[in-house]
Amino acid sequence: MTDMIRRFACLLACALAVASSAAAQSPEIALWPAGAPGALGGAPEDTPAITPFPAPAGRATGAAVVIFPGGSYQHLSSEKEGSVVARWLNSLGVSAFVVRYRLGPKYRHPTMLHDARRAVRLVRARAAEWGVDPRRIGVLGFSAGGHMASTAATHFAPGEAASPDPVERVSSRPDLAVLVYPVITMDSTVAHAGSRRNLLGTAPPPDLVRLMSNETRVTRETPPTFIVASTDDATVPVENSIRMYQALRAAAVPVELHVFESGRHGWGTAPGDPVLSSWLGQCELWLGRHGWVTPTKVTK
Repeated sequence: MTDMIRRFACLLACALAVASSAAAQSPEIALWPAGAPGALGGAPEDTPAITPFPAPAGRATGAAVVIFPGGSYQHLSSEKEGSVVARWLNSLGVSAFVVRYRLGPKYRHPTMLHDARRAVRLVRARAAEWGVDPRRIGVLGFSAGGHMASTAATHFAPGEAASPDPVERVSSRPDLAVLVYPVITMDSTVAHAGSRRNLLGTAPPPDLVRLMSNETRVTRETPPTFIVASTDDATVPVENSIRMYQALRAAAVPVELHVFESGRHGWGTAPGDPVLSSWLGQCELWLGRHGWVTPTKVTK
């Protein structure tokens, strides 16, 4: 088993190195070209956007993943939990789109919900342009970005056929979700206090707390989900991941949960750690089982 983990880590390190040197990002694209609804200014922090990382033409599978970096709803870890992950996905033939979403305390819910929905809709609406299958658009998020991804997966909305905006005519439902040490619940007993405060304010009403506790929003329509966390995470307790897993399982949604004994919080792709970085290989296998990639073969 140890040899297998080491081989996974070696293969993944090579893939990331190749992807980092070969993958090219495109210029960022505003989610709302004419200005985001509810924007409080015109600075970058008021202008949610996506940065496309198209999959290499020779490897592209047609799948795409919208990435939400973490940062407690106060800042964005856009490299470690954004562009680095996008290049890993590119190495698998998956196109990636890193989101810059609006943050607290300047913005509160429902601004972030609007940004999450719009990011998925924009990729789906322009799927043909990017060589993406509109039926294979997933979300991936870390920490508070995991809350954004799980929000997209549980608070999605159908397209509005009569909208003059073609982006709003398509569904915001992702087809798959990957949640990495995610914030899930707003229950103060296990919630990440900073994310809760930045999203909902200092004294949110109980109905809003429940609404944005995404484990309470799971239905049979929630997409298949892959979750990874660590037991010793003192920042975002593992109970967040466990609650989401239990809700998905109860709703008969395909779900896979990996919990490491040790890892704490914020490891990203965990370069140099053969145990933690194995989540990438497990996720690749899971994506393969769902028909999104062709997993790398690992010999014993």
